[in-house]
Amino acid sequence: MDIRELLNRNDRFAANAGCRITEVDEQHAVAEMTVTAEHLNGGNVCQGGALFTLADLAIAALMNNNGQLTFGISNSIMYVSSAREGDQLRAEACHVANHPKVPSVEVRVTNQEGRLICHVTGIGYRKAVTLSP
Repeated sequence: MDIRELLNRNDRFAANAGCRITEVDEQHAVAEMTVTAEHLNGGNVCQGGALFTLADLAIAALMNNNGQLTFGISNSIMYVSSAREGDQLRAEACHVANHPKVPSVEVRVTNQEGRLICHVTGIGYRKAVTLSP
């Protein structure tokens, strides 16, 4: 099972938001998105929910990469700077602790210049269920 293909095809919310998994292995996962006019909030910068969706997709890819169904149970996001229309965003998720039942991950979302946009931490719960395509 290729988690990148599975999530890019089945995570319809993230796909409709323009997010896609571009890299995934045992150590990290990367999701990318281009900020469009549809992502902008009333202040004309990228809406926080769009940033969270991008980070959440990277978290899902990393936590589910072992083939065992894992759901998020807690996430926290800290916004550092604004993303603007046209920005190419990259969310890189890395394990903090790859616990067999309760893994934790941190994500750095950066723009095309490497500027930190937000930092996300996530905790998951691994179920005794194998992912199926």
